[in-house]
Amino acid sequence: MKYVQLDKQEVIPSKIVCVGRNYVEHIQELNNTIPDEMVIFVKPNSAISSQLQSFHGEALHYETELCFMYQAGRFSAVAVGLDLTKRELQSQLKQKGLPWEKSKAFNGSALFSDFISIDEIDASLSFSLSIDNEQIQVGDIGLMIHSPQAILAHILSFMSLEDGDIVMTGTPKGVGKVKPESHYCAKAMLNGETLITREWIAKDE
Repeated sequence: MKYVQLDKQEVIPSKIVCVGRNYVEHIQELNNTIPDEMVIFVKPNSAISSQLQSFHGEALHYETELCFMYQAGRFSAVAVGLDLTKRELQSQLKQKGLPWEKSKAFNGSALFSDFISIDEIDASLSFSLSIDNEQIQVGDIGLMIHSPQAILAHILSFMSLEDGDIVMTGTPKGVGKVKPESHYCAKAMLNGETLITREWIAKDE
């Protein structure tokens, strides 16, 4: 089983629950429509990795997201993560009306910074991704269609969460292909101050 770091403790999530299409400008950049209901999909524990891949059967795309850990009935910790996507395969599956998991839930498709404990979800939480020192993605809670609190309530309305499970809350505009050998730096911020940073060098094919 794969683990993540919580304040220097190893935590093993049973699953990762992800929200799709939660930022209007990201929906527009992929020529999708704003859904009537929250879009939810799941990645297994085996998706967790510390190595950023650029290829897995096809070129991979990065999506930077604000992530929360579930414990004792609430979101107890925050991190920044990457949801890796097989965009070409995802497009093919969507055209056929099929589930996304083959393009989203493969091994190595979820990467995270360390998780930092929080007492509550502050509205000032934000995040960013820079590639080779150029800022590419920026997001915050205010830009989300569905807030973290609404996401948690919706998930719990039909699915149980185990302590340590992770919820990824969607990506803003600026997604693209993972560039081999490039330097990726993701940050989560609170009131404009850096809360946590995670860096990766993308692995070549």
